[in-house]
Amino acid sequence: MTISEFPLRYDSWFLPLATMVGLGRRRAGVRVGDGAVTVRIGWAFRARIPLDAIRSAGPDSGWVTGWGVHGFAGHWLVNGSSRGLVRLGIDPAVRGYAVQFPVRLRELRLSLEMPDAFLAALRRN
Repeated sequence: MTISEFPLRYDSWFLPLATMVGLGRRRAGVRVGDGAVTVRIGWAFRARIPLDAIRSAGPDSGWVTGWGVHGFAGHWLVNGSSRGLVRLGIDPAVRGYAVQFPVRLRELRLSLEMPDAFLAALRRN
């Protein structure tokens, strides 16, 4: 099985701030392989989602009102940009960690540099 890594997308105005607080490119990314999608953004969020729990995956044109890590009731957004968004539908829900606290993931939205390549990697695995 191939392991593929995908960087999060950052808006130019947000990247310096994200880097300063430990959420920059060196500490963030998405990995597809070993039977799971692994997501991390520094100390603020991490999750391992088994591939067989991903029920849907596609481009996301939904509205974004914040940057970083945001969520409630199983719906989470991990982003550095309002562009390059993908949305994963997850069932059964899986555990992630936001600021070291366990959270439930039913839906995860991500901003990626290469959203199409990420979706293709999901289809291959």
